[in-house]
Amino acid sequence: MLAIGALLGSALIAAPVAAHATTAPAPTAETAVAAAVGLDDPAKKEIAMKIVSSAENSSLDWKAQYKYIEDIDDGRGYTAGIIGFCSGTGDMLDLVEYYTQIKPGNVLAKYLPALRKVDGSDSHAGLDPNFTKDWAKAAQDADFRKAQDHERDRVYFNPSVNQGKADGVGVLGQFIYYDAIVMHGDGGDSTSFRNIRKRALSKAKPPSQGGNETAYLNAFLDARVWAMKQEEAHSDTSRVDTAQRVFLKKGNLNLNTPLDWKVYGDSFHIG
Repeated sequence: MLAIGALLGSALIAAPVAAHATTAPAPTAETAVAAAVGLDDPAKKEIAMKIVSSAENSSLDWKAQYKYIEDIDDGRGYTAGIIGFCSGTGDMLDLVEYYTQIKPGNVLAKYLPALRKVDGSDSHAGLDPNFTKDWAKAAQDADFRKAQDHERDRVYFNPSVNQGKADGVGVLGQFIYYDAIVMHGDGGDSTSFRNIRKRALSKAKPPSQGGNETAYLNAFLDARVWAMKQEEAHSDTSRVDTAQRVFLKKGNLNLNTPLDWKVYGDSFHIG
C-alpha cells in the first residue's frame, strides 16, 4: 500500500516511506547469537572431522577414509567411510540408497538387496567376497564421496549441531554431541545420543536453562562414559578422557587451536 501511495504522487507520503526503508534494525541478542561461530563454521567442522578421525581411524587425514572398510567385530557388520557407516545399523544402507538415487547403476547398487537383509545383524551374507573391493572402487567416485558427506551431515552432524545450539552450548559442546551421536546413534536404546543427553539433563542444566556450560558438559561426558562402558567394543573411553575432557578442563569451549590430545594411546596435534 505504501509503495502504491508513493507512485500515486505525494511527496509528503514518499519521503517518510524512503526514510523507513533505509532504517536498519537495531542489533538484538538473538542476532548476536545467530552470528556466533558454531561447529558448522567450515574451519571448526574441519577440526571436528580430524578429531573424530583420530578416534575412528588413528589418523587426522579424514579425507583418506572414504575408502575405509572393515569388520571391527563390534556386532555391527562392516564399518566403512568417513563416519563409520555400518552394514548392521541401517546408515550404510541409507548411504548406498542415496548414492544410487543420485547415480543409478553405480558399483554398489547391486548390493542393496543384501544390505537390506543384513540390516540389524553382523552378517556379511550377499556382501562377500567383493563388497569391500567395490566400496574402495566407489570411493574413487566424487559422487560417492559427496554422498558420504551428505549422509554424515543429514544423520549426524546437523542434528548434533542444532541440538547443541538449542541447548546453548558452544563449539566444544556441539563437538561433544557430534562425537556421541557418531558412536551411539540416536535411536531409542538406553545408550543412544538422546538418552545420554537425557541422563545428563537429570544431573545438570544446560546454558539454555540457565545452567553452567562446563558443569553441564561434564555431566554429559559422565553419561557418555557410562554408555560406552555398556559395550565391550566401546569400553575404552580415552576419546572422552584424554581428548574431550582435556579440552573442557582447559576451558576451551570454542575449540580453539592449538589442540593436543590422545586417543587409544596415540598423541595428536592440530596447530
